[in-house]
Formats: sequence, structure tokens, C-alpha cells
Amino acid sequence: MSWPAEAVMVRVPATSANLGPGFDALGLALALHDELEVRATRGGLSVEVSGVGADTAAAGEGHLIVRAMRAAFAAAGSQPPGLALRCVNRIPHGRGLGSSAAAIVAGVVAARALLAGRGAPGAGEPNAGEPGLTDAEVYALAAEIEGHPDNVAACLVGGLTIAWLEDGGPRLVRLSPLPEIKPVVCISPNALATAQARKVLPETVRHADAATNVGRSALLVAALTAAPAVLLAATQDLLHQPYRAPVMPDTAGLVNRLRGAGIPAVVSGAGPSVLAFPAAESSAGLGVLGSIVKETGNGWLVSPLDVDRQGASVQSGPPDATSSNAPRKAWPGRGLGQERPGSAASPEPQDRPSSSATHGQLSREYRGLSWC
Repeated sequence: MSWPAEAVMVRVPATSANLGPGFDALGLALALHDELEVRATRGGLSVEVSGVGADTAAAGEGHLIVRAMRAAFAAAGSQPPGLALRCVNRIPHGRGLGSSAAAIVAGVVAARALLAGRGAPGAGEPNAGEPGLTDAEVYALAAEIEGHPDNVAACLVGGLTIAWLEDGGPRLVRLSPLPEIKPVVCISPNALATAQARKVLPETVRHADAATNVGRSALLVAALTAAPAVLLAATQDLLHQPYRAPVMPDTAGLVNRLRGAGIPAVVSGAGPSVLAFPAAESSAGLGVLGSIVKETGNGWLVSPLDVDRQGASVQSGPPDATSSNAPRKAWPGRGLGQERPGSAASPEPQDRPSSSATHGQLSREYRGLSWC
């Protein structure tokens, strides 16, 4: 069986999970992207990384993207003789913006694209002629590697996602946030491991707090898709942010100050970055947010970002990094129990140019694996 000679280019967005009350369920894709170019070779492994986490190139087979690709090839029953990867990274690591989910999704989607480009199988080859991974298998494998589906779901299909587990597998529903939803990310100068942020969570919570979060989560979905005026109330959380405050006091302080000024703000994922929606509140805009952040003096990087409405995408043929018209195919996200609801009713607004500069040379470990 011959592998395609052409490289596959994959682009994946950053994501913010939880969004306050939607713990381990809600995710929002953001217009800040990592890019991966990979080709099958005759042997060996080559990994090049530029931007964030450039030093992780030396991880070789331990690199998270490589591990994700190997897992996808194994699931399909066919490994290429060699791989050459080039990563361009902009999503900061350890900041609560889904860098691990982006790496995993990039690897699994790239592997599926290479599998789809294989030539006719040779006689007697094992698994010859068998199909590659389905959409549902891509999602399930990525969620299994990540350990939870919320960031993975948003990274795959874009927009606002609700993820849950059913019958032993992950499911998702995709919704389209209103065009006026304009997220702003306040990126922390310091990293925090997700494991550390989860470690401080209690085993049990008060019934009243759980009931409050159920209502706020439902309200948040309505706020992002139909009623943005209630975003401040909808982003209230009692299940995880108060318990995480001691390990990220600067984050907790900024969230409280922004919310005190009428700006809906939450911890982004497991933190320590902050996600805010200043444009959704007529009484407080980006200027007020910037002034509050500046007053903290903690070195936050304020990045207005659009909602990414495409999710993971694949480009075939020669890459054109300077053109926004490069042919890309969005990951369809079908076969997951819901076919991208809301996206067929009307064209979604295009993302505006975003602040996607590299945020320093950063790296961290996730379950012992390095990633781009």
C-alpha cells in the first residue's frame, strides 16, 4: 500500500472550556491557531517546531502530536514507514487555552488525511482496503487521549459545543454563537498545569451550588446564542473557580474585578488565563477591560479573538501561508449524534484577523508526553 507523497496541512484552533458554570461540558473555539504540516516518508521520524514549545521537537516519538498520530494509525491498522512533521505554534501552553487538545486533534486529523490518501493496497497486506477512521472514531480517539471531551469537541467542529459521555463514548452538539459575541482572552504570564488545577477541587459539593450551576449553564447557552444581555449572570460559577482561587490568586482577582465592573469574565479552562466578553455588555467595553487589566500590573497579554467557526481544517497540496484563500476542508463533525446544528441555516460570519503572535517559548508535560 503506497502512502501519499504530498504533505497534509492541518490547522486547529485554541479553545476555552467550562466558560464558567459549564464544567467539563461547554467549549468555545477561538481564532488563534496552531498549524501542522506532515508527510509520510520512507523511514524515520523528523519533528520541527517553531513558535511556542520549540524545544519539544526533541521529544521524538514522545511528542504528543506524534503519539496522537501513532494512535490513529494503530486504530486504522496501518502505520507509515516514516513521518516528517513541521509545527507552527501560536497557542500558549499551560494557560487554559486547549493546547493539548489542539495537538491531539491535529495529530489524529492529519493521520486520517494521510490514511485517506493511500494508494491501492499490495497483495497480502494486512487490513488492506479497509476504510480509515470515521468522524465518530476521530472524536472518540482524541477525547480518549485528552482524557475529557470538552476542548476536543470545540477544536474539532468550532463554534460553541456541548460535550458529554453516553454509552461509553463522547457525544457533542455544536451551536453557533451570535455574531456580536467577541471574546477577549487575558493570557497569564505564568503557566499552570491542568493536573494542579484539578487537584484542588473537592470530591463533593453543596446541592445548592450544583443546582445554581445547572441553571447558569442552561442560561449561558441561551446567552451565547440568543440573549447576550444575560451573560454576566450566566457566567457565574460555584463548582470549580472558587476552589481554584488559592492556586491562581491573580486570576481570581482579575475575574472578580472585571465582573465587578459589569464585564462577564471567567477562568479559561483550568486557568490561569481569563476569558471575557466585554462587547456583549453595553455598559463596559474593551477600553474598560484594558484599564482594569493594566491596573493589576501582572503582565497579562490582552488578545481580542473571534470565535473560530470552522474548527479543525485540512489543506491538500502546496501550502500558502500568506493567503487566506488556501483551499481547506473543515472537519465535518458528522456521525456524532448531531450534524453541526445551526450551521446550515445561514452563512456564519467570517473570523476577523486576530492577534496570533507567538507568546514566548513555552513547554510543559501532559501525562509524561510533550507536545508542540
